[in-house]
Amino acid sequence: MKQLTAMVTITVGGTAAFAGLCIWNGNENFYRDYVMPFTKRLDPETSHRLAVFAMKHCLIRKQLKPDPESLATKLWGLNFSNPVGLAAGFDKQAEAIQGLHRTGFGFVEIGSVTPEPQEGNTSPRVFRLNEDAGLINRYGFNSEGHEAVYGRVKLESEKQERAVIGVNLGKNKLTPVAAEDYVAGVKKFGEIADYLVINVSSPNTPGLRGLQQKAELENLITLVVEARNNLSVSKLPPLLLKIAPDLSQEEKKDIADVVLKDKCRVDGIIVCNTTISRPSDLKSECKSEAGGLSGQPLKDISTRCIRDFYRLTGGRIPIIGVGGVASGQDAYEKILAGASLVQLYTSFAFQGPPVVRRIKRELDEILRSNGYQSIAEAVGKSSTK
Repeated sequence: MKQLTAMVTITVGGTAAFAGLCIWNGNENFYRDYVMPFTKRLDPETSHRLAVFAMKHCLIRKQLKPDPESLATKLWGLNFSNPVGLAAGFDKQAEAIQGLHRTGFGFVEIGSVTPEPQEGNTSPRVFRLNEDAGLINRYGFNSEGHEAVYGRVKLESEKQERAVIGVNLGKNKLTPVAAEDYVAGVKKFGEIADYLVINVSSPNTPGLRGLQQKAELENLITLVVEARNNLSVSKLPPLLLKIAPDLSQEEKKDIADVVLKDKCRVDGIIVCNTTISRPSDLKSECKSEAGGLSGQPLKDISTRCIRDFYRLTGGRIPIIGVGGVASGQDAYEKILAGASLVQLYTSFAFQGPPVVRRIKRELDEILRSNGYQSIAEAVGKSSTK
């Protein structure tokens, strides 16, 4: 009996040690065959919280090999070791920035952050579309508020070894004058964020997307730019606008016209947020759930939107491309369309941390095979033909 107990103990212990080592090293095959199938058995929001916990406690080995020189990008006076960032929505409360940096992201965007704490919408509010490699979420800006998030971002920003940090700003659901919340966010985070994002494109806060209309947007951006310009800091943080994919061509032109005005001139555009549209070829049972759709179903919509904004702005305003980036080829297509940087979220949820290093490896190979020495050389090449 003692021998049997010892054998079981050794077997279980050895298996646990092997699994832990594979997770720590970010073994792609192990994640694909074991870790991600396990997480798909969990409720999507529980799985999300578990992933944030893992990143918060740095349960994956730091990337030791430097990123290829071809992936190095300089934008807004910031040095990005690679152009692959994490989109807002994963690390809403700025709990896991260091772990995400160790995973290999070139930059990490946290939030959206609202001035006052709010719980967001009721659960269930996240749905997996497994057959479509997509997610639908209707979190509704669940946030611990400026004060709680500020402390974590400040602590991380003071570290010598850290990611480029973006802070995505939102408004509280019941705030009557939206500009007040965004101005408050600029004043709160302007001294510690590497860049700030004005998010007026989440579909899960009533009335928010209406701020993209020309008159409302011009008023909002004017006030926010003024607040940013009045910050008492040695270097003003770049100000970016995050827009929705569900815009008509006229609405896109209106937005481009606004952000090119001197008083409304933003430093970048994030294209794009989740979509409220539902492509006809979706297969998953929960495809009709309310909320924003992300992942592979958004990929082509996003790339077209990037191309449109690159042309409408004449390439004068840098673009971060997001929506359906799950491979080096996906990232490359967005760069060719006009994106200087890219972000992902859904593929991280479906494939785990190894997806980051794989995308970078593939992107480096694609760039070199097409004769490009850097990301900057490839930006917008398919939009100028």
